[in-house]
Amino acid sequence: MTAQVLKPEEYFITEEPYYEPVGNEIEVFEAAWDNQLPVLLKGPTGCGKTRFMEHMAWRLKRPLITVSCHDDLTASDLVGRFLIRGGETVWVDGPLSRAVRAGGICYLDEIVEARKDTTVVIHPLADDRRVLPMEKLGELLEAGDDFCMAISYNPGYQSVLKDLKQSTRQRFVALEFDYPSPELEAKIIVRESGIEPPLAEQLVKFAQMTRNLKGSGLEEGASTRLLVHAAKLVKSGIDPVAACRSSIAQALTDDEEMLAAVNELSASVF
Repeated sequence: MTAQVLKPEEYFITEEPYYEPVGNEIEVFEAAWDNQLPVLLKGPTGCGKTRFMEHMAWRLKRPLITVSCHDDLTASDLVGRFLIRGGETVWVDGPLSRAVRAGGICYLDEIVEARKDTTVVIHPLADDRRVLPMEKLGELLEAGDDFCMAISYNPGYQSVLKDLKQSTRQRFVALEFDYPSPELEAKIIVRESGIEPPLAEQLVKFAQMTRNLKGSGLEEGASTRLLVHAAKLVKSGIDPVAACRSSIAQALTDDEEMLAAVNELSASVF
């Protein structure tokens, strides 16, 4: 039996990801990392949680291994499994094991999408034990001081079936994310897309209108990510109303009445 060779250098972020802090989230994350405390990011879709994690990995000079959680994610997907390659049995580490061995940051994005019996595998890593049981190897993998466990979820999508259990939640230092202030959001859009500030301000105004419809026909309003998408289309010559229709309205809903309402909002702004 052989083991897959670990290449942590593949997961280092070499160039600084653009990120504008909205509070003291950078300082809190650094303090949590210094004290080997796991971190929970919670906030709406597209508000910058993943970009924040990329920025912190670059800032702390640690490899970042990201897992997009889903219903079919198993514990073996995270920890690892035996595979047959070339007639030989090979142990292949999962992303969680690779992060522990490399002293990196393991980021489980949208943790509530994973099965309950899968998420419990992170519990020993997210408390004072800081160990990962490798049951198939009969090994207890200890996390070094550089390892960080981070997870995220969107509280707006919580339900009885997809809630974060208290046994998981209470292991983490929580950072709450929201959309930036209008001034900062416009600055981000300009920086990410290259459009002129007045147009970015109009996009932010339109986004705030859609966010006011949350719970009144829309599950979520326009995210900062969607605004950047629209801005890039406009930068490429697409009419602002058409850009908002394609990159924002159609992304938010399939309901014909709500689509018409959102499109009317964009037409009123532009």
